[in-house]
Amino acid sequence: MKSSQVILIAIGIVVLAAVGYMFTAAESPEAYLEKIEKERERQFKYIRYNVESPLTEEQKRNFKTLDFYEIDPAYRVKARLVPIENKTIREVPLTDGSVQRYIEHSYAEFELGGKTNKLLLLQSKEETDMRNFFLAFADETSARETYGGGRYINVRQDGKNSITIDFNLAYNPYCAYNPDFACPIPPKENLLDIPILAGEKNYSK
Repeated sequence: MKSSQVILIAIGIVVLAAVGYMFTAAESPEAYLEKIEKERERQFKYIRYNVESPLTEEQKRNFKTLDFYEIDPAYRVKARLVPIENKTIREVPLTDGSVQRYIEHSYAEFELGGKTNKLLLLQSKEETDMRNFFLAFADETSARETYGGGRYINVRQDGKNSITIDFNLAYNPYCAYNPDFACPIPPKENLLDIPILAGEKNYSK
C-alpha cells in the first residue's frame, strides 16, 4: 500500500471519529431538559435556604416554589456577536436611584418571534473572564406574567463571533422578591417588543 493511501485512510479515520464524537457529544433533548430542571432546582434551593437569599425569614417560611414557563428549546437562540468598536462605560441606573458601571461590550443579534432582535451585552468592570456577560432585558410579558423591572441572564461566549442566549434560564432580580434590594434596570436597547414566554415568571408573595 502506498504511503499516500495510508495517509488518506488515516485522515478518513480521524474525520469519521470527529463526526462520530460530534453526534455522540451533542446534547440530547432529554439531557437539555434535565439540565434546565436542575438549574431551576438549584435556583429554588438558593432562594429558599441560602443566607444571602433576598427573602426575609418570614418569606422563607412560606416559600414553596418558583414559577416558570414550560421549558421550550425554541427560546435557546444562537446569536451573532456584533462588537462595539469604541467600548465605553455605561452607568446603569438601579432601582434605588444609584448607578452601577458596566462596559458596553457588544450586541447580540438573533432571530426570534418572526423578526431580528438585538440586545446589548454588558460586562462587569470586575469580570476576569472576558467571555462572560450580563444581560438584562424586558419584553412584552414584563409587568404582566413576569417581573415589571425585567429579567436577567448570565451569558457566555461560545464561539468566535457567536453566543448562545437561553431564555429558559432567565431569572428575576432580587428586587422582584424584596424591594429593599437595588437592581440594575434593563437599558433601553434591551426592551424587546416581542413576548419571551420562557424563564422565570413573577414572584407571588
